[in-house]
Amino acid sequence: MAKKADQKALDFIIDEMIDAVENSKDEIFFISEESRKEYDKLKRELEEIKEQVINLIDEGDRLEVSARQSRNRLAEVSKNFKNYTEEEIRNIYNQTHELQTNLTMVREKEHNLREKRDEIQRRLQSLEQTVERADGLVGKISVVLNYLNEDFKQVGELIQDANEKQEFGLKIIEAQEEERRRLSREMHDGPAQMLANILLRSELVDRTFRERGVEEAITEMKSVRTMVRSSLYEVRRIIYDLRPMALDDLGLVPTIKKYLATMEEYNKVKIHFVSLGLDKRLKSKYEVALFRLVQESVQNAVKHSGSSLIEVKLEIRKKCVYILIKDNGKGFDVNVKKQDSFGLLGMRERVEMLDGKLKINSSIGEGTSVLIEVPSIER
Repeated sequence: MAKKADQKALDFIIDEMIDAVENSKDEIFFISEESRKEYDKLKRELEEIKEQVINLIDEGDRLEVSARQSRNRLAEVSKNFKNYTEEEIRNIYNQTHELQTNLTMVREKEHNLREKRDEIQRRLQSLEQTVERADGLVGKISVVLNYLNEDFKQVGELIQDANEKQEFGLKIIEAQEEERRRLSREMHDGPAQMLANILLRSELVDRTFRERGVEEAITEMKSVRTMVRSSLYEVRRIIYDLRPMALDDLGLVPTIKKYLATMEEYNKVKIHFVSLGLDKRLKSKYEVALFRLVQESVQNAVKHSGSSLIEVKLEIRKKCVYILIKDNGKGFDVNVKKQDSFGLLGMRERVEMLDGKLKINSSIGEGTSVLIEVPSIER
């Protein structure tokens, strides 16, 4: 319950982060758009000012020529003012003064427009940098949002997966301890008891031989031989459960075939085994892992599926090994995780250790199929 609460809190924090980043992205985008509008407006204004400056330069040049000519005319009149009337002199003076005044005003206006042009160019450069930075930030924020929405959203799943793996590790330790207890009980109740009985019966054989004769002693010895044989069978069964010796001696296919025959005999279920492909030995760790995967799948089918038929298909190819375990049992919902169910997780761990793939298909009432694919590594 606490884990679910922590998961909800983490999801809430992530959602809050996403909202904050999205709002920041919208604000930056708004700033970028406003800067673009301002940039376009100033760009148009700059073009107009440039055109005005050109016109003023032309007008100033024209006035410069006219003013110079008027000054020269005024100088000539001043030298020969006796040849001109007072009104003519006044007109020439006023004309020259007016041209000079107009020229000064035009040059001043040109100077102001040039300063305004330079200021607009500086603002345009600043706005261009602002737009570029805003676009860059929007791109980076988009990457962050994508990370938050896709990759970071998986943090909860990763944490859950890590918790499951931690629980799986603890479960393995518990299973090891339980296995030790089981082996201890089996050794105590099986071979140890039988050996104790054999010891007692051997003493009985000695007493029978001394008290009742050879024939009855031979009968007791035959009984002891039967007990020894049963004890040896129990020891071999326990060893086989720990690690089938046939894996080292015969290989994967014969060991699986022998195991399935034993399961079929003791569990009253039909098991059909087919072996295809190449006849070659694999590396020891691959043979052990593949055997355990088949063992786990078949045991699951026998214990939980209620199936009457289990099909096992093994195909060893040049570059990979395929194993299919299929039953006609009651099936299950693969999307529903049962509490304290670590069988499938353990199988996935084994397959991942071999760099392989595991696919489980099942639905209620439709049976279950387990497909395993791992790289083929020869000895």
